Amino acid sequence: MPQKKPRFIVTFHTTAEAMATEKVCRQNRLGGRLIPAPRILSADCGIAWSAPPELREATEQAIRQAGIEVAGFHEMALP
Repeated sequence: MPQKKPRFIVTFHTTAEAMATEKVCRQNRLGGRLIPAPRILSADCGIAWSAPPELREATEQAIRQAGIEVAGFHEMALP
C-alpha cells in the first residue's frame, strides 16, 4: 500500500473555478495539480487542486486575490 502524504486540497463548485485556480497557481509558480476530488470531500464539479501543505498560505492568497470562489480549503493525507 502506498504511503500517504499530507496535502493541501482546494475544492470548487465549478470546473471554471478549478481551471482558473490552475492558471493562477501556474502564473505565481505555485506547485500543485488538479486531481479528482477525494470522495470524503464535497466538490460540486468533482475536481480539486492538490498542493504541498507548505504552499497553503501562498495558494490561498493567490486564489483570493484572483477573486476565485472555492467550496473549501482542506488538509488531508493522500496516497
